[in-house]
Amino acid sequence: MKLVVLKFGGTSVANVPQIKKIALKIKQEISQGNKVIVVVSAMAGVTNNLVDLVKSTSDTPAFSEYDVVLSTGEQVTSALLTIALDNLNIKARSWLGWQVPIISDKSYGKAIIEEIKTNHILEFLKTNQVAVISGFQGISKENRITTLGRGGSDTSAVAIAAAFSAERCDIYTDVDGVYTTDPRIVKSAKKLDQITYEEMLELASQGAKVLQTRSVALAMKYNVKLRVLSSFEDLPGTYIIKEERKMEKSEISGIAHSLNEAKITLSGVPDEPGQAAEIFGALAKYSINVDMIVQSSSINHEATDITFTIPESDLMTAESTIKKIQKKIGFRKFITETNVVKISVIGNSMRTQSGVAKTMFETLANNQINIHVISTSEIKISVLISSDYYELAMRSLHSAFGLDV
Repeated sequence: MKLVVLKFGGTSVANVPQIKKIALKIKQEISQGNKVIVVVSAMAGVTNNLVDLVKSTSDTPAFSEYDVVLSTGEQVTSALLTIALDNLNIKARSWLGWQVPIISDKSYGKAIIEEIKTNHILEFLKTNQVAVISGFQGISKENRITTLGRGGSDTSAVAIAAAFSAERCDIYTDVDGVYTTDPRIVKSAKKLDQITYEEMLELASQGAKVLQTRSVALAMKYNVKLRVLSSFEDLPGTYIIKEERKMEKSEISGIAHSLNEAKITLSGVPDEPGQAAEIFGALAKYSINVDMIVQSSSINHEATDITFTIPESDLMTAESTIKKIQKKIGFRKFITETNVVKISVIGNSMRTQSGVAKTMFETLANNQINIHVISTSEIKISVLISSDYYELAMRSLHSAFGLDV
């Protein structure tokens, strides 16, 4: 018998009628002779409500207790789905993260999975029952509940699939697969039958909401067979696969956008060794991810301007952190801008295909769209532009690279 992991996101388990529909999908999987582990998110909107409850109680809650509150959303879903399966005469049991156990570090709110103990679940599966596991949560070595960060249920599912050597991991969501870009913005976007781990990782990290970045990285590391498909339609979905290096692709796979961006410029930084290390080291202490970086020195090399981007949600923390070291660094001005969007063109074809940057920059120029910052990787080119033009940029680039249906 094959073991499969099925993960259902918040919209897939949004209410009791939907949970009952999910139970039928699980029954169908069992009817094919498979053993099943299910990983669930909190019901749609529940986590946000729990966050509001904490904020209304205290402006400075203990992170450890914050995680205890947030973890209850998945606990409710796992129990309700188990009850729904029981009504279909399917034997099942709910499991919380600490019962598996899923062992993590103690980085509350963004914990990292260190180990998943498999013996309890493996013994349970021998009884031909379904294990319904609460995603998004783990337990630290200090015996405290932790959460993995927003979208962490995807990470839970892939990690569990890797730990149990599952045949595949199906991620059920509110879309029927991975598209070349956001179909709500670009109506001509098309669904991909398959995409490589690397391309999906870039899409996810650059703003695509279909899969959480950490989950894709885990799938790539442990070669987990991954599929994204809809909870609401009976469609084949998109497979996330290894790159087939024998086949040189000649097209771009997708275009991603990220609205959660803030641009910071430190003006008049003394041009001395170690300045960048001081700045980005201070931000790293608060787990603030720095993305695009540009440094421009004056002609006489006495001062430099350092511009970089971070998630807009981290802007307040970043500002207070950097201003604390202003005297040590010696910069003159701290300038921020939030009316910006990052647009990324992604494809493994960039390894062998020339002219991608030319096409991208010409397309933006022809539409009078100014570029603030540029960054690249082996399979990605990202630009920071004004948020006033991001929809125009996405549609224009989608057409320029021949991705329209």
